[in-house]
Amino acid sequence: MPDPTAPHVADLIREMEASLYDAGGIGLAAPQIGVSQRVILISVPASRMTEDPDDGPLALTALVNPELTPIGDGRATGMEGCLSIPGMRGEVERWSRVRITAVTPEGRPVDTVMAGMRARVLQHEIDHLDGILYLDRMTDFTRFGYVEELIEADMRERPPRSLETIPEEQVR
Repeated sequence: MPDPTAPHVADLIREMEASLYDAGGIGLAAPQIGVSQRVILISVPASRMTEDPDDGPLALTALVNPELTPIGDGRATGMEGCLSIPGMRGEVERWSRVRITAVTPEGRPVDTVMAGMRARVLQHEIDHLDGILYLDRMTDFTRFGYVEELIEADMRERPPRSLETIPEEQVR
């Protein structure tokens, strides 16, 4: 990768930000918009974070030349979607904790530990840099489908509480 502070990298990141914003996603890799560069954007809204102290909300962050190393043997299974495969979700096992090294677009080195949703998004986007989709990581395709169908199947397994069981202050 050329100089991460080069103007064309800044232009790429702006284009990626616009694409990510338009799609309403939380991560994007440059190859998803047809650019073969090792650049990713990740973010984690507070609503998606876990209890892990190395997780938490993460403002939109651009990373150039990211590399990750799993920490420990812990793995977690979770549902993932992808802007490259709109409307579908699948269950994927990922490392629970990872060490990430990268460079910011300003040229500052990054060397930190991420866990929970931060680690999941990071692994998902780095997979794109390596030509891997989350489908390639799935082991049980009965846990894959269109979002609406997965919600409907989940509702059949666990019917929603009736309005009578929901406290009045939560009904709006």
